[in-house]
Amino acid sequence: MDAEQLRPLEAGPGLALRPWSWLLRGLHVGRLRVDGAGGRGFTATGAEAGPEAQILLHRPLNLLNRVMRRGAMGFAEGYMAGEWESSDLTTLLTLAARNEAALGRASEGGRLARWRETLSHRTRANTRRGSRRNIAAHYDLGNDFYRLWLDPTMTYSAALYAPGEDNLAAAQRHKYQRLLRQLDARPGDHILEIGCGWGGFALEAARCGYRVTGITLSREQLAWARRRVAEAGLSDRVDLQLRDYRDLEGAWDHVVSIEMFEAVGEAWWPTFFGTVGRCLRPGGRAALQVITIDESVFDDYRRGADFIQRYIFPGGMLPSITAFRERAGEAGLRVSSLDRFGHDYARTLQSWHRRFLDVLPRVREQGFDDRFIRMWRYYLSYCTAGFQTGRIDLIQTTLEHPDG
Repeated sequence: MDAEQLRPLEAGPGLALRPWSWLLRGLHVGRLRVDGAGGRGFTATGAEAGPEAQILLHRPLNLLNRVMRRGAMGFAEGYMAGEWESSDLTTLLTLAARNEAALGRASEGGRLARWRETLSHRTRANTRRGSRRNIAAHYDLGNDFYRLWLDPTMTYSAALYAPGEDNLAAAQRHKYQRLLRQLDARPGDHILEIGCGWGGFALEAARCGYRVTGITLSREQLAWARRRVAEAGLSDRVDLQLRDYRDLEGAWDHVVSIEMFEAVGEAWWPTFFGTVGRCLRPGGRAALQVITIDESVFDDYRRGADFIQRYIFPGGMLPSITAFRERAGEAGLRVSSLDRFGHDYARTLQSWHRRFLDVLPRVREQGFDDRFIRMWRYYLSYCTAGFQTGRIDLIQTTLEHPDG
């Protein structure tokens, strides 16, 4: 970006923005309007067309200090602390993602801070005790919280939208039906669901004539799901348990796992795939829905910890598609199909975000403060930006034993 593309700043309070004008000379794609609390500002324009975003810096020097020390994590923490705002948070984070490489150190932060985050992430390892703690940290925020902004199926994973479909609950059921078709199951078959959540898939499968054993580590989810199953009169077909996947014994006709693999942790990927292979009867299929990360950033990602791992899903780890295939193969499982649905996840997240904003007064009534609300909004926008730029993706995949 040429110096001429930055509008000169006036003297006075606008001086606090001058370090930002220098930092944003590295902008390569899109346009960013930067405003200070005193009304002064500038526009940074990249050489390539792209997202056009706006940011209001309430405390520009405080935020600059955070970013130089902690990179992208500091930028997120500055938002949580109220040091900046944007009229369109998702577009701003999409712009940032498109310029991640060009901004260099501003997105990386200091080595010491990165080392500390990595160390903190590793202390949240998914041992049996660690998994219970990590799952509770996110999913046991309370059923009443999640029911405010999830759809009536209480599904907390990406929906798959049929052409012309705009109803979130219908798109969630479409996702469940596609997974069932991937199994090629017969009526009466017994399906193991690893990570049953609030029971959405189990109920859908039971209504289609299948039997389901579902497991979860969340007591909050389990209580809710069991009640839903009983109220639907399907307790004879659905058995939901508080159980770690590593403690499973027995075999099932098919296995389903929807966005649970991300919570396993890289060290336990072989154990997870080994469990799936052991629990899957000959001739059966496993259908998984998994968030993946782009191959080009996987190595850097796995050596550190990002905002999601620090604040939202402790202990989490996304695989690249190559890593997923390789670990499955090492466990004797063959990937027989793989389809991508990243844009469906972006659309799902946008729906969740709108619903969340619509119920903010009720969120506050439940005791969640402004810092939490800003963290949650950042989480939803951060993930949306990731799917829109392709840094992360969503796959539905089918696994089988090679001998069928």
